[in-house]
Parts: sequence; structure tokens; C-alpha cells
Amino acid sequence: MSDCLFCKILADEIPSDRVYEDEQMIVFKDINPKAEVHLLAIPREHIVSLTELEPQHDALLGHMLRQLPKIARQQGLDEGFRTIINTGEGGGQIVFHLHIHLMGGRNMPGFE
Repeated sequence: MSDCLFCKILADEIPSDRVYEDEQMIVFKDINPKAEVHLLAIPREHIVSLTELEPQHDALLGHMLRQLPKIARQQGLDEGFRTIINTGEGGGQIVFHLHIHLMGGRNMPGFE
């Protein structure tokens, strides 16, 4: 997607502070963090949101979810972390490329 912010990050057209990458996904620091540690995990494949998932994406999502605890530990989040997937405009999704927020550390925002 030529106008997708995250696709541009994947193509190195926009810089990012990557903390992990493999053949299926990348993880980078959020430029507007809401917690001490705030990372975004995105698939290399452009998938708009959870509503666009098909059975062929099962292995990809499983892979991403299995990597997140490892990445959290590498970031010092030994006490726990939060994962969030905003889906659709009504769910707070701003960039329409599936992404998982990984957040943790001191001053963790609550749900009010």
C-alpha cells in the first residue's frame, strides 16, 4: 500500500527505531509512547485490521503472539506487559495496517 505509514516504515522510506525483526514481522518503538516501554509489532504483509484476517494468516498471528513475550523480556518487562490491538475507526485504530501495541513499565496508563 503506497500510502500506508507502516508499509513505508517496512520499506525503510520512513525511519523507525526497530527492536526486533524477522521474515514475518518487525517491532519498533512508538514515536508517541503512552508507557515507559511502548512498542508496535506489525506484520510485513499489509493486513488492514483484525477484521481482514483470513485462515492463511493463522500462522502469522501465532508467530507474532509467540514473539511478544520474548521481546517484552528483552525490554526489561519481567513483571508483565499489556498488548492492545485497536480495530477499526470506532476501536481507535489510526493506522490501517494491523499492529499490536506492546506496553509496560512504570506509569502504565489505566483503563478509565
